[in-house]
Amino acid sequence: MLSIETLIPTSLFMALMLAASLHGLAASGHFPRRYESSASGFGPIVLFGSMALMIVCLAAGTLAALHLIPWYAAIIAGGISVLAAPLVLQWFPDGFVDGRDALVAFAGLSAVLAVLLMWLVAVAR
Repeated sequence: MLSIETLIPTSLFMALMLAASLHGLAASGHFPRRYESSASGFGPIVLFGSMALMIVCLAAGTLAALHLIPWYAAIIAGGISVLAAPLVLQWFPDGFVDGRDALVAFAGLSAVLAVLLMWLVAVAR
């Protein structure tokens, strides 16, 4: 049973994993380059930059979360988030998911969640 003080870090970790999974699903729609918006101009910069930001945030947030929550809770919470991502992505309009907005939004959300998790680790020490 999880204690009360681990509920917030677990919820933040679940949200981080959901944002990362949503970003991965949205980014996978850009390969191969089906859309003109992702093939030229700032499209590749946004695509690959958001993917790099997502990887860094996911690694930092996971390491921070593992300092705060037990490993078995992290596995269960992360698994639920990954499994729920395709269902959650269907709630968004196709124009949002197929464009650059989803990449930027999900990468930005993951950055905020990773910073919150790292802040919780710093406060806990």
